[in-house]
Amino acid sequence: MNPIIDTIIVAIWLMLPAYIPNPSAAFFGGKTPIDRGIYWGKSRLLGDGKTYEGLVKGISCGFLVGIVQHLFLSEYLNLPSFGIFPFFLVTLFCLSAGAMLGDLLGSLIKRRVGLKRGAPFPLMDQLDFVAGAWLLLFLFAREWFTESFSLDIILAVIIITPLLHLLTNYIGFKIGKKQVPW
Repeated sequence: MNPIIDTIIVAIWLMLPAYIPNPSAAFFGGKTPIDRGIYWGKSRLLGDGKTYEGLVKGISCGFLVGIVQHLFLSEYLNLPSFGIFPFFLVTLFCLSAGAMLGDLLGSLIKRRVGLKRGAPFPLMDQLDFVAGAWLLLFLFAREWFTESFSLDIILAVIIITPLLHLLTNYIGFKIGKKQVPW
């Protein structure tokens, strides 16, 4: 097969537990804001779009997708695993929780620079969750991270993630789960 296509497939495969949490959180939603309505200066700390329910559901969905990938599909599809038991559980948690934490940090930064909920912040919107996932992997699953994320995989993730993010947000907008298509 084509090495570029192979790289893209592996990049998506490795990042799927990090790609799933944000759309899952938006889809399932929640009511209890993480910031509990607290203001920092003139704006909310995070805003109503970041809820405890969305956080837990998002992390859970990413983690469960990773479990299915690891236990049932990795070997069958001849794609990389997430490590050996019980270590792969740490890897999957870092990917899914890191994605949500990166998204929360991105939201915090957007509020600090004066952007309202849903306002576009190019690249931050598309890559904050990747940075969060990679940070947690680097801190808690460094060996797996450095073995799995070669330079070509990292570049593929950085290039394809904004495109995938825009596509999933547009779908979320069309089905009424997002207020804006970006």
